[in-house]
Amino acid sequence: MKLKETIRVVSRNKLFYILDSNGKIKKFKPWLTCILSFIYDPIMEKSVFPKQFNGDISRHFEILKGEYKDLNRKNILEIATGSGFSASLIDKDNSYTGIDISSGLLKLARKRFIKAGFTDFEFYVADASDLPFSDYYFDIVICDLSLNFLGNIETFVKEIRRVMKKRSAFYCSVPLPERKNPKVVIHGNLSTENELRTCFMEHGFNFIAKPYENGALLYFEAGLIS
Repeated sequence: MKLKETIRVVSRNKLFYILDSNGKIKKFKPWLTCILSFIYDPIMEKSVFPKQFNGDISRHFEILKGEYKDLNRKNILEIATGSGFSASLIDKDNSYTGIDISSGLLKLARKRFIKAGFTDFEFYVADASDLPFSDYYFDIVICDLSLNFLGNIETFVKEIRRVMKKRSAFYCSVPLPERKNPKVVIHGNLSTENELRTCFMEHGFNFIAKPYENGALLYFEAGLIS
């Protein structure tokens, strides 16, 4: 079963919303309101990558496509789906589940996944620190450029570990404080590479930093050892 037994959801406009104990839809406060979701892609391309990350968005997608190229017929969960860039990066034979706290961005993502030819996908308006999914369900978990926005890192790592199968893998890209321009502000809670490695390893993951260079970004893979 994909969802925890205690979770109730409702479908609205092809998205799934989590219900609270009173049967009401849980509310979240996204950084970009639904009405402004259409400017997300231009912000990433024209501002965030060149100005905050000192990186190249085309290089970023090239790296991710290489990392995901061997993912086939997997149950994939993406944390903070955004506007659905992953639709062009992973193979459509995978079963894809995306979560985000912005329903506006998920509506854009859904259109992207349909256009890319995916047939097995679902989107949930949900919080990464309290995932609605059953234990040991996913083969792969992805978090692209969002780890610094997800609150307590240890809580997040425990939660993704819960929903991941044994010998599954977590793929992540995230800005590092030690790699960023000191004059630039990157929002969220930045963790150093050593802090990330320590946290994941303390919770039963290995930690492999990838040798890519793209501004302030670190690309890493964390696999469950058992």
